[in-house]
Amino acid sequence: MKLITVPTGMRRRLGTVLAALGIAVAATAVPASSAPRSTVALESTAASGSYAAPDPASIDRFVRDYLEQTRLPGAVVAVTEGDRVVHTAGYGHTASGQAMTERTRLPVASLSKSMTALAVMQLVEAGKVDLDQPVHRYLPEFTLADRRSREITVRQVLTQTSGMADSAYPDLTRAQPHTLKEAVAAMREAPLAAEPGTRYRYHNPNYFVAARLVEVVSGQPFADYLSVNLFDPLRMTHTASLDTTTEMPDRARGYVRAYGTVLSRPHPRWFTAGGHGVVTTADDLSRWLIAQNNQGVSAEDRRIATARTIELTHTPPKAPKDTDYGMGWRRNRQGDGPEQIQHSGQLLTHNSMATLLPDSRIGIAVVTNTGLISGDDAAQISQGLVDLARGKKPEVAKPFSMTADWVLAALTLLAAGLGIRGVLRAPRWARRSARRPWWRTALRLLPQTLPILFLAQLAALLGLLMNRSGTLAQTTYAWPALVVCAAVGSLASVAVVSARALALFRCRQQAISVTAK
Repeated sequence: MKLITVPTGMRRRLGTVLAALGIAVAATAVPASSAPRSTVALESTAASGSYAAPDPASIDRFVRDYLEQTRLPGAVVAVTEGDRVVHTAGYGHTASGQAMTERTRLPVASLSKSMTALAVMQLVEAGKVDLDQPVHRYLPEFTLADRRSREITVRQVLTQTSGMADSAYPDLTRAQPHTLKEAVAAMREAPLAAEPGTRYRYHNPNYFVAARLVEVVSGQPFADYLSVNLFDPLRMTHTASLDTTTEMPDRARGYVRAYGTVLSRPHPRWFTAGGHGVVTTADDLSRWLIAQNNQGVSAEDRRIATARTIELTHTPPKAPKDTDYGMGWRRNRQGDGPEQIQHSGQLLTHNSMATLLPDSRIGIAVVTNTGLISGDDAAQISQGLVDLARGKKPEVAKPFSMTADWVLAALTLLAAGLGIRGVLRAPRWARRSARRPWWRTALRLLPQTLPILFLAQLAALLGLLMNRSGTLAQTTYAWPALVVCAAVGSLASVAVVSARALALFRCRQQAISVTAK
């Protein structure tokens, strides 16, 4: 059974966090000094290197095993092949206790970007927008603090190569707007992180701009445009684009993982239109997957875009060369597996993953009610279903945090123990330090501030490692056990420093009294 499931690069980054935390905690230890296929068919598929959609029974068996072994509260799944629906289903329950079904409406977070991108591309097809013209031509209100922003093209916004980035404009740490117009207007003070077109940086406001462009060029509210031009033609009757998480079903309430269990938590209010605001069902996601794998044509033979447009959204630009991001989709190949076109979505309380296998025209979509680092469940279930399509037996891969949290628990107990020890031995430390120069005493106390510094910079550190900026409050959703560990280490340090300072003060007061006598 696999235990560590996040990508290799992310494992190294999270390992760095744990190593840094270990150093910080150690500072408190300063010495007191469709029809089911047969097994033969599965083996034949694996041997031949071809892929076929897994049967419903296999999908159900794997997903239910995953829920049981990882304690995932709920998930919905859609699997398609060509222009047919293979299986849609719900498993487990929502945060409000309702059973998940194929018609349960859930937020898909950044899967919304592929829909926003296609809306813009429909305007390109209609001759109303030119991909290589500056956004400012269509949206004069789009102005940043950096004058180079006038050079940002529509294509660069959709491919996330505009030069905007979280490092320059951390949108999730700012007051959240209420409308797309307000969101774009708030960017007037934003600098650029790079020359437009030279670097890829994933940044939600790119898609706020794209959605606002749809509004202005079409003359319709963004949500209405999507409904009329995408959702209705595809018969995605239970799908809508919402402006904020508070408008989502049950206010996007979901779960976070901590110490091998899950905790229900409400989602804070985020602005989501364009970038991560779509709510939908497994049934409707199957219709979306079919259109993507069927060159823009629905199962009922209704076209929403040309084959060339669909291919363009799936294909990364030629420059810069370090990106696999198209327009709301990533294109990559993992090991000896098939080429995959994917996009993930993450709220603090929900995860999603859409996967297209272009060689076999298989589509897979998964949405779970766990969020961010504490639950990479959607990606793991999706990979398991890809393995099924390859004729492999999928393994249930436990989320990274289910293992790492116990390491953090041990560090938490260690920090608390060292803190208590340091407080109890403070008088002894003070007696030895009383005769030292003040600067030497200060230097010996300095390591005690490391856990405090770690907690203060925890959100920034995780933001640096994940290329996304957030707040400490948001980090309590992303990785509760890490925040608890950092907080306990910080409190232990404060207690030790305070006890030693007080003991040193008393020791020196006694010395003064003795001298006076």
